[in-house]
Amino acid sequence: MPLAEAFPATLITKDGVRIDAAHIPSRGAPDLGVVLAHGFTGCWRAGTTRRIAHVLSGYGGVVAFDFRGHGRSGGLSTVGDAEVLDLDAAVRHARSAGYARVATVGFSMGAAVALRHAALYGGVDAVVAVSGPARWYYRGTRPMRQVHWAIERRHGRLAARLAKRTRIMAGRWDPVPLAPHEAAGRISPTPLLIVHGDADTFFPLEHAHQLFAAAREPKELWVEPGFGHAETAATPALVRRIGAWAADAAR
Repeated sequence: MPLAEAFPATLITKDGVRIDAAHIPSRGAPDLGVVLAHGFTGCWRAGTTRRIAHVLSGYGGVVAFDFRGHGRSGGLSTVGDAEVLDLDAAVRHARSAGYARVATVGFSMGAAVALRHAALYGGVDAVVAVSGPARWYYRGTRPMRQVHWAIERRHGRLAARLAKRTRIMAGRWDPVPLAPHEAAGRISPTPLLIVHGDADTFFPLEHAHQLFAAAREPKELWVEPGFGHAETAATPALVRRIGAWAADAAR
């Protein structure tokens, strides 16, 4: 089946950053909008993200976008801090498109942003965090040590810019943003689904359990056998289950 048609859009955040986005009309519930938040170095135009958006459009209309500093969006990536403004612009776009119910679905960095957005801004009816970190500065796996090299070193930021079209802000957070596990505790009564794989090479299962323990009801935790990390490991079957959960939870 060909991918659903995506209608490009340009969003402007509350701090003036231009965000490249797209609207994939619903093939499912006409009143549900799903806002898809990609992981670090991701892009809504990438094949993997487009395929996830296509599957989710079977449950509701999808607004996909590039975080600041990624793809065709403006600005510089702050790796999970100011990105809540990008997600908020996408949620507002979904509302302006006529969706009465809105669910956010975030992967990896996007999962952390979805948690923080729901805690700080609200305005959504369900939240899904896939392969997300529970805390900042985690370096316990080799892939995350490589991510920190890309973020913290000048040569790493140059490599990310050239290889991944990801422009990263230099310097440290000041102040350090609300940690994902702290945000998870502030989302209730909005339904929260945490999805994590037991084969995740970036964030081990302890992150999912920390998020789940911090969250209040209503909440669910899916530990997926053999599932790796984020978009590249998400099968159509898993994405369909997530779409069905979001459609039901956002009622």
